[in-house]
Amino acid sequence: MTKPSVVPASKPARTSDAAPADAGSASGSASGSDSAAGSARGRRLPPKVALYVLASITVSFLAASSAPTPLYAVYQAEWGFNPITTTVVFGVYAVAVLLGLLTMGKLSDHVGRRPILLAALAAQAASMVVFATADGVPGLMVARIVQGLSTGAALGAIGAGMMDIDRPRGTITNAIVPGIGTATGALVSGLVVQFLPAPTHLVYLGLLAIFVLQMVAVVLMAETVVRKPGALASLVPEIKLPRAVRGPMLVAAPVLFAVWALAGLYGSLGPSLARQLTGSGSEVLGGLSLFVLAGVAAVSVLVLRKAATRTVMLTGILALIAGVAITLVSIRDSSPTGFFVGTAIAGVGFGSGFQGGIRTVMPLARPHESSGVLSLLFIVSYLGMGVPAVIAGFLVVHAGGLTATAQEYGVAVIVLAAFALLGLLRGGRDETAALPGEPVGGNA
Repeated sequence: MTKPSVVPASKPARTSDAAPADAGSASGSASGSDSAAGSARGRRLPPKVALYVLASITVSFLAASSAPTPLYAVYQAEWGFNPITTTVVFGVYAVAVLLGLLTMGKLSDHVGRRPILLAALAAQAASMVVFATADGVPGLMVARIVQGLSTGAALGAIGAGMMDIDRPRGTITNAIVPGIGTATGALVSGLVVQFLPAPTHLVYLGLLAIFVLQMVAVVLMAETVVRKPGALASLVPEIKLPRAVRGPMLVAAPVLFAVWALAGLYGSLGPSLARQLTGSGSEVLGGLSLFVLAGVAAVSVLVLRKAATRTVMLTGILALIAGVAITLVSIRDSSPTGFFVGTAIAGVGFGSGFQGGIRTVMPLARPHESSGVLSLLFIVSYLGMGVPAVIAGFLVVHAGGLTATAQEYGVAVIVLAAFALLGLLRGGRDETAALPGEPVGGNA
């Protein structure tokens, strides 16, 4: 198996803010330049702090993406739209993320991480203003599109930036933070709706303040890549995989699609299901199902972070099948307790499957390929999240209703997970990559 290229935490990759180490020996003026560069670097955030900042940006972006979930019932009551509209608003975000990933996912490899992050944070802040001032579905659509495009542009840059700083830790962090962000946004938004005034304004204004603070932090970060030509050419959508990751991608893609399809179910129909099963109109309960799914996912990533990649993948697939099966039985029997137990087990599948997919592929990507490869992983994920959710909204209205649609959706997720399991077993051990230091065949 190809040995992954690793950037140790103690030796960050050379950045555009840093002068070459041997420049000082060339001349006295070069020594002066080195001194100035060293002073500039002294004003930059330490690598470990920068890693936390990047992780926090993913958390806030995905929190912002899930924040509207408990608010859909409020919007529906005020503006009178049907479940199709809810899932379309949800699906538009996923499509916008896909467009952002396809067109701007590799841009940070050419212009640098910081410019992309600053532009994406500014766009996110603008989308929060649109959300807070929206007076109808068109306003929601515009906000979701801007939000999705900026998220798509930033995800590759954030993930690659974390791996530039510390490749092993960045790989794990890329798998942890989506669950934390999604869970946080859903629960906090539900609490605001339930207990605080002006929920359709307050949630977004709070996120706006966070994005502004993160822009300041990005300005203080050091750049982790040197600019290179080809920025305009990188905007042309291109599905291109380096040869070293093609086999592992075939193993990871079905798992990623399945787990994010489940996230799409909970993000679009989860609040309605929770309220129907509990007989409560509480908006906190509306966000609780997504919180449980994503929160358990984040915990499972931490618990399994040292396990072998293949073990993580198998755990994710089996937990996904078991959790969704329990959830389906609970929906049929109208059991809210069983619904949340099944959701928690499925959350283990979500977190483990996503972590396993990332760890299967990313260690084999070279540093200059990281942004593009990670963007492709997110493209598969957001296709899984968006397309089935929109189809489910149509079925709720024009087919069997909420319960029947949720059951059909769950069966589809189980079938996808079964295909993923078959692919993993047929792919064999050699098709999964390992993190540095991870035991492979009895050796580290």
